[in-house]
Amino acid sequence: MVQADAHIDVALIGGGIMSATLATLLRKLEPGLRMVAYERLDRTAAESSDAWNNAGTGHSGYCELNYTPAGPAGAVDCGKALKIAAQYQQSLELWGALGAHGELPAASTFLREVPHLSFVTGDAIPYLRTRAETLVRSPLFHGLEYTEDRAEIADWIPLVMDGRDPAVPVAATRMRRGTDVNFGALTRALVTHIDEVSGFAIELSREVRDLRRADGGWLLDIKDLRDGSERTVHAKFVFIGAGGYSLKLLEKSGIPEARGYGAFPVSGQWLRCTNRAVIERHHAKVYGMAEIGAPPMSVPHLDTRWIDGRQELLFGPYAGFTTKFLKQGSWLDLLGSLGIHNLRPVVSAGFDNLNLTKYLVGQAMLSTEDRVELLRRYCPGAQADDWEVQIAGLRVQIIKRDEEGGGELRFGTEVVTSADGTVAALLGASPGASTAVAIMIELVQRCFPEQWATTAWRSRLAAWIPSTR
Repeated sequence: MVQADAHIDVALIGGGIMSATLATLLRKLEPGLRMVAYERLDRTAAESSDAWNNAGTGHSGYCELNYTPAGPAGAVDCGKALKIAAQYQQSLELWGALGAHGELPAASTFLREVPHLSFVTGDAIPYLRTRAETLVRSPLFHGLEYTEDRAEIADWIPLVMDGRDPAVPVAATRMRRGTDVNFGALTRALVTHIDEVSGFAIELSREVRDLRRADGGWLLDIKDLRDGSERTVHAKFVFIGAGGYSLKLLEKSGIPEARGYGAFPVSGQWLRCTNRAVIERHHAKVYGMAEIGAPPMSVPHLDTRWIDGRQELLFGPYAGFTTKFLKQGSWLDLLGSLGIHNLRPVVSAGFDNLNLTKYLVGQAMLSTEDRVELLRRYCPGAQADDWEVQIAGLRVQIIKRDEEGGGELRFGTEVVTSADGTVAALLGASPGASTAVAIMIELVQRCFPEQWATTAWRSRLAAWIPSTR
């Protein structure tokens, strides 16, 4: 029988925004829990949560047109945008409360107000008009502005209008109170604070190689990547928030709920502006319409970001085909994720999405000149010398077995939990980081049902996130 080197209450696999958020919530709900986070890299938030690797938008449904698909007879389905807007408000509530209690540094270190805009031309204008008329009925979208006036749009986003054909009609919406979030800085701030509180620790350069049931919990085999040593830890509850590697670890758990899941990795690149004069002329996140065949996370946007205290300007992301699940992963990740339980769903989804695969391969083959030409659809006056390629993060989308035994490619995030609630994993991508608080509240409700049923836990949560009352 394997002897554990340590016994803890909660093991968090991954040192990103999801683990940091869950640890923060659990610390508020049950201060005495012994929690340890294990991160395979030598710093926290270096993969999907890193500022250069994710959208950084503060996904709130304000400008992301893929969250509001066109419906029949000119209608627009705004349900997903409204849900995401409400979830993002919960994130803002928690961050604000933590800041007010001195548990986060000044918000400007990770959160800045940057207007969110949607921009369309020609035949897409009726769609955007209907979208705005529908969304503005909700208090969540109070203040959403809509215009077809070229001069007003030029005042909002001069780079987008400079050199644009005056014969082509345009329209835009703007939400002044949009935000830019540096999730890397936020994650590190959260971890630093809870690490100062007894009962929590984060171990870097530690890779969880295996996990299996034992004594009402889980044994985790952990390798120290610095010296190669290995040890085993027993945890009562395990959260797998390892980004693209979550599926691999979930499969190792052997829980029935993990069967039938597959993965579809998508790589990404940005064009990064290097001309400070151009960067300073643009102060907005401008989202357009996705190209036909493009995955939702590839919706093009001209994006003001704040990274390391400095304003940046990105365009993209350009998608690409990859077999890695993490930027610092292995080219064999995709092959290694296949097994008897998910081979058919993955193959089926692959055949059903050949056009998507073709699109991703085509994106990967684009030259810098090709990328700049795409940029000029949103920024007509863009000069190639002002932009360079910046590698973005990877997104691993979910493939889930359908009722016929085939596979369905899903875009979004999904929480998978064991029947007994002792292990949970987060799969998928956007809008994960922005809605981390809502996702982790759902996880707590599912995995700690007895505690959640008590007035104490719900009251403690409501003290930090009033909308949960």
